[in-house]
Amino acid sequence: MTQPIEDYALIGDLMTSGLVGRDGSIDWLCLPRFDSAASFAALLGDEENGHWRIAPKGAAEGERCTRRAYAEGTLVLESFWETDEGTVKVTDFMPQRDTAPDVMRIVEGISGRVTVTSVLRLRFDYGHVVPWVRRSEGDRVAVAGPDSAWFRSEPPVRTWGEDNSTRSEFTVGPGEQVAFVLTWHPSHEPRPDRVDPYQALRQSLADWREWSGTCTYEGPYRDAVLRSLITLKALTYAPTGGIVAAATTSLPEELGGVRNWDYRYCWLRDSTLTLGALLSTGYLDEARAWRHWLLRAVAGDPADLQIMYGIAGERRIPETDLPWLRGYASSAPVRVGNAAVDQLQLDVYGEVLDSLHLARATGLASERHAWKIQLALLDFLEHNWQRPDEGLWEVRGPRRHFVHSKVMAWVAADRAVRTLEADPAVPGDVERWRTIRDEVHADVCENGFDAERGTFTQYYGSRELDAATLLIPRVGFLPPDDPRVIGTVDAVRAELGSSGLVRRYSTEGPSVDGLPGDEGAFLACSFWLADALHLTGREKEARALFERLLETCNDVGLLAEEYDPVACRQLGNFPQAFSHVGLVNTAITLAGGAPTGRRPAP
Repeated sequence: MTQPIEDYALIGDLMTSGLVGRDGSIDWLCLPRFDSAASFAALLGDEENGHWRIAPKGAAEGERCTRRAYAEGTLVLESFWETDEGTVKVTDFMPQRDTAPDVMRIVEGISGRVTVTSVLRLRFDYGHVVPWVRRSEGDRVAVAGPDSAWFRSEPPVRTWGEDNSTRSEFTVGPGEQVAFVLTWHPSHEPRPDRVDPYQALRQSLADWREWSGTCTYEGPYRDAVLRSLITLKALTYAPTGGIVAAATTSLPEELGGVRNWDYRYCWLRDSTLTLGALLSTGYLDEARAWRHWLLRAVAGDPADLQIMYGIAGERRIPETDLPWLRGYASSAPVRVGNAAVDQLQLDVYGEVLDSLHLARATGLASERHAWKIQLALLDFLEHNWQRPDEGLWEVRGPRRHFVHSKVMAWVAADRAVRTLEADPAVPGDVERWRTIRDEVHADVCENGFDAERGTFTQYYGSRELDAATLLIPRVGFLPPDDPRVIGTVDAVRAELGSSGLVRRYSTEGPSVDGLPGDEGAFLACSFWLADALHLTGREKEARALFERLLETCNDVGLLAEEYDPVACRQLGNFPQAFSHVGLVNTAITLAGGAPTGRRPAP
């Protein structure tokens, strides 16, 4: 039985993460990193591809817990099961690791006496490899090739093997607890030290609350903002500061369709908006780490700049299919890696330059070599901004002159001008970049604007629209009161609207992206619409849209990439960093401020 995407909650240790369903099953877990092969892959297949369910004995397949929530200010999940025999609580978390990743699940009796079962099916390599399981030192150890995992309980409970799974059964009364610990490590290394799960829980609660307690945002919708910030933190790879776009691969943009992509990497498109959200809410360390990751990733020949990188800055992300997985809700293929890494997307140059300008403008200590990297990127862009590209949305159709790409080329030139104007000691030819900025601006206004309809289009010569043009006033290309901006906002809202939300672009007829099928409303774009409505003076409509978007969050405050407003279901990879960044920035805007990084029009 396929659980709705919104039935999942996130746990993680700042190096990887897992998804826990409302039925008590962990159906997705990559070890030891976000981009590692999954050890539980039932999310994209079935139970035989790996999962770990803890639930009261007799709970039917797909039966859900009574209620659940994160412990306040944390990523520690508490799920309650109310049965005829009594009530139990299951606490799921991953403590920040010392050496090895641990998944911990603590079952606690609340009332009555409840018998609980645990069914663990480890399947390494995305559900493809069944490990050999044996007993050792009173615990279970599973080994297959490079992977090994130890499984134990405290206090020990009866455990046995059945149908290629490890099963346990026990009874708890009020105040009684049983903790399970699953620890992964390379099979050629010695077993890592055991970690006390009860102490680890106390420490995890304290660590998360200390972190969330430093949030400086005190405006409306604070709970939703803080939950989004915790999610962004959870999607951060602590050793490098990189933030993955999502915790999953291949969750579909259309159920049963082929729009299934791997999002466990770091996109440059997210950089400015993410940096602005972190800086605006007091998380300077995270912003600084993200900026450092960005500088390391883009270092090198500007012609080789990629749209995305691995979590440590890796450049090679080859795309392959996993034919043994049927896909979520039979949405195949299941993909690992992302071929879009090889695309030309000129907008990323503007996004990188905007991010580094934002970091400088907000007082983050600058790197001595950062400006040299920016100059190299600018030199490349000067000779290449006129080229067609695949655009922000990574279309797999022909290259085109996408309006958003040209606008972001203007942003790159504009930020160079602003930097040189603010600090004449910085080396550079400000007149040269003023000239280029004016050339790009004139080119976009002449070729990317449909005067008949009063709107910017998706690409030069087209009548199609693109929700990315909602960012034109935000980046400062035109002021919000410009009739061309107002016309674009109205046109996007009318033509790309979907039950009050917004799609990225039209997928009807011969689609620009070269793919069959449809997709849902894109949540980040819907937040951009709320921002644009606010900027153009329609405060009431902006707030109504934002509150409509909050209703698309699941019961624990998480957002996927897209939403089907007809079926009322989340779609796409989950949870999606871009969606949560949009939530944070729009909340700040509606609170009467502006997210750090918004640029006034020249």
